[in-house]
Amino acid sequence: MSKKTKAQELQEQLTWSAPHIGKDAPDHKEKALKYCEGYKQFLNAGKTERECVKEAVHMLKKAGYKPFDRTASYEPGDKVYYVNRRKAIIATTFGKKPLSEGLHINGAHIDSPRLDLKPNPLYEKEDIAYFKTHYYGGIRKYQWATIPLSLHGVIYKKNGDAVTVNIGEDPADPVFYISDLLPHLAARQNQRSLAEGIKGEELNILIGSIPYPEKGLKDPVKLKVLQILNEKYGIVEADFYRAELEIVAAGPARDVGFDRSLIASAAHDDRVCAYPALRAELDTLHPTYTTVTILTDKEEIGSVGNTGLHSDYVRHYLEYLAENAGVSYKDMLQHALCLSSDVSAAFDPTFPDVYEAGNSCYLGKGCVLTKYTGARGKSGSSDASAETMSKVIGIMEAHNVYWQAGKVDEGGGGTVAQFIAGMNIDVVDLGVPVMSMHAPMEIVSKMDVYEAYNAFVAFYK
Repeated sequence: MSKKTKAQELQEQLTWSAPHIGKDAPDHKEKALKYCEGYKQFLNAGKTERECVKEAVHMLKKAGYKPFDRTASYEPGDKVYYVNRRKAIIATTFGKKPLSEGLHINGAHIDSPRLDLKPNPLYEKEDIAYFKTHYYGGIRKYQWATIPLSLHGVIYKKNGDAVTVNIGEDPADPVFYISDLLPHLAARQNQRSLAEGIKGEELNILIGSIPYPEKGLKDPVKLKVLQILNEKYGIVEADFYRAELEIVAAGPARDVGFDRSLIASAAHDDRVCAYPALRAELDTLHPTYTTVTILTDKEEIGSVGNTGLHSDYVRHYLEYLAENAGVSYKDMLQHALCLSSDVSAAFDPTFPDVYEAGNSCYLGKGCVLTKYTGARGKSGSSDASAETMSKVIGIMEAHNVYWQAGKVDEGGGGTVAQFIAGMNIDVVDLGVPVMSMHAPMEIVSKMDVYEAYNAFVAFYK
């Protein structure tokens, strides 16, 4: 091997680029593949925010967590959880340092882009029954046509009983479908822009085509569907007004590629951060600082509502912690440090023009530290300080975590960081690169998922 020149040595000392984990640490591969089996199970169990909370509660209880009691006293190592309206959850392990010296907070979201049923969704047209939908979050509408879809959610009957719905995931279940035109009849449709290829009012879910067997009825196919639903769930049409029903891509998370290095699934954004955050919380036994792991709702539509981080439910929980410990709530927040765990757009070599190569993240290079998100002059961003970046990078380097720098694509985007920062807490975005973000099926690297877990464990230590 030829000796390095002085310039080559200087370049090695002064420049930096994120290494590919598969090249730099091939031993991580088997660990990542094994770790991601649990992640795939979580994805399959939690297709909606309600299902994620239910699965999280199951995991937390199994690990010995107890419901948080604001009147109780807690010791280092105690583990508690708090559920907000069955759609958001917070878990805590009490640390060795007093709360007055701060907390280590990790916030991810468990909602994702999807189609919601309208309040009065069921109708019949030309002897076919449909559900009308309203899309939730930023989607590309054309991607939702001609793929198998499943229906998830809850319906409350007039007597107050709740009915849980999950249709389309079991191989024995039917699935649902949005139609599109065949190429021979699509001449006019082809003149539309890609954004209008399928319009919002065309996102209608095909649910039945057999009429109720009696002549002279109005909408007999709709009636047949209602009969099936009544026999199975005991519901009537008016009960749809008391329901939350979501349409998502049907089917389990699947390995991608001959090497099985990638995962295709619905809702990687942001369960790919939520699961490692929850898993790190579960595996943290004696942290220095008290941990607060937040799996929240409504991020995809601005964190609004009483289950999103724009509300005060997290603030109230933190106030309870401070009151419980007899410390200053303001001092506790001022000394806290938070990771806003959300995804970043992975560089896609097929569409390089919308990325800045030197400031993008890549599949297989680890978790992503993003100083700021937003668009048009950092709008909608918290913009982490140099001090916060230094702290978090120091933790990553001290524990040999593979990380990379990243930014969102040219369209911008926001995370929950701005709401945490608004509480006077130091916060930075740290997440996982995702390809085809907001599509019905998204792609992540198992190496990156595992490295996010390693980052969160290091952060909680």
